[in-house]
Amino acid sequence: MRLNHLDLHVPEVTATAEFFVTCLGFRLVETRGNGGLAILSDGSGLELVLSHPVEKFGGAHQASTGHFSYHIGFILDDRAEVDRAFERIKASAATVWGEPREMRGGWLFYCVIPGNILVEIGARPLLT
Repeated sequence: MRLNHLDLHVPEVTATAEFFVTCLGFRLVETRGNGGLAILSDGSGLELVLSHPVEKFGGAHQASTGHFSYHIGFILDDRAEVDRAFERIKASAATVWGEPREMRGGWLFYCVIPGNILVEIGARPLLT
């Protein structure tokens, strides 16, 4: 079994999709519902769906709750790639939570991207 897709509820689908494309290298596959849903691909088999909150599923997103109920993580090949990602993200609309550093056996940092999504970006020698 493998993970097919993630669907993240965000208040501004376009802004969040733009961040994933510009800063994290995703490709926009399509948009639907007058900008209410975007489908992105990481090029390695993961499909990321960004959508407005669906009322029947609780109708909330992390920006509306003011809390982080989850985070997502991306793994890169080495420290240099993490440092380059950090520089791209630092220049974006994201809020960076400190510079990359050694943590839990890897080299990583956290940021909050548009949509109030907590993101971890790192490299871990045992996983790369």
